[in-house]
Amino acid sequence: MSGIIALRIDVDTLRGTSHGVPELCRIFKKHDVCGTFYFSVGPDNMGRHLWRMLRPSFAWKMMRTNAAGLYGPEIVLMGTAWPGINIGKHNVGVIRETMNAGHEIGFHAWDHHKSQANLMTMSEKNMRREFERGLGFLRSVAGGEIASSASPGWRTNDRLLEVKAEFPFVYNSDCRGETPFYPVVKGKKLAQLQIPVTLPTYDEMLGRDGVTDANYNDRQIALLTQSHPNVLTVHAEAEGGRCAAMFDEYLTRVLAAGWRVVTLGELAAEVRDTAPAGYMQLDDFPGREGQLAVQKQSPTQQG
Repeated sequence: MSGIIALRIDVDTLRGTSHGVPELCRIFKKHDVCGTFYFSVGPDNMGRHLWRMLRPSFAWKMMRTNAAGLYGPEIVLMGTAWPGINIGKHNVGVIRETMNAGHEIGFHAWDHHKSQANLMTMSEKNMRREFERGLGFLRSVAGGEIASSASPGWRTNDRLLEVKAEFPFVYNSDCRGETPFYPVVKGKKLAQLQIPVTLPTYDEMLGRDGVTDANYNDRQIALLTQSHPNVLTVHAEAEGGRCAAMFDEYLTRVLAAGWRVVTLGELAAEVRDTAPAGYMQLDDFPGREGQLAVQKQSPTQQG
């Protein structure tokens, strides 16, 4: 499985869907590659994350990434002074065009803000409701079942994994780690494969350890490894926006160097018969505020 870069594209907002996704599809077509797009399809309430500015770690992240300049004021304020606009309803054509271009379509969230902030602590009934609402819409657009999901912000626990197991996902991408695995919950190996994200994201790297826009691609490419599949998350709001030219250059360089760029579904098909069992634990993560689900090798490492 050496020489692989699997592309995961998170689509969190109205602007990211309507503007960022078409730009990324243009870049992918130029390089003749495909990725896995995870769509948020309900209300865009991302501006409600502003209350987290009270936390020093989140405030520092917003400042070092110049969030207002990166995402635009309409994203930073969306859903604060007015109800969030329904993303999927206004972008049916974008989602279908993405699928028709050969990209894989996955489920990210109904309400991205609500899921990232509260999904892990909801009752199982309310967890199911969030999935049913979002998946119902996405199925109607795609014309069939959705093969995978990705928890917003990599916020996942055992309760959420058990609820996801009730839905017909073939694989999920809910954590950070190194290698694909089947999660073990309460001593039972679940049937849904996990594809961890192995590489840091743009907003995790920028402004830390001397990383700037000028050297970001150098630093990101230096992290690629032949020892296991590389999984990179890009965001429609960033790499499909202000960072589009930078991402275009990244693809030019990795493809010229011989790396094979694939969807997460292609990677899942290659490893599903050999992937080991593994575990998840909520843990601190460099460049992120709050705890994320992180791959662990043994249950003794779980909290």
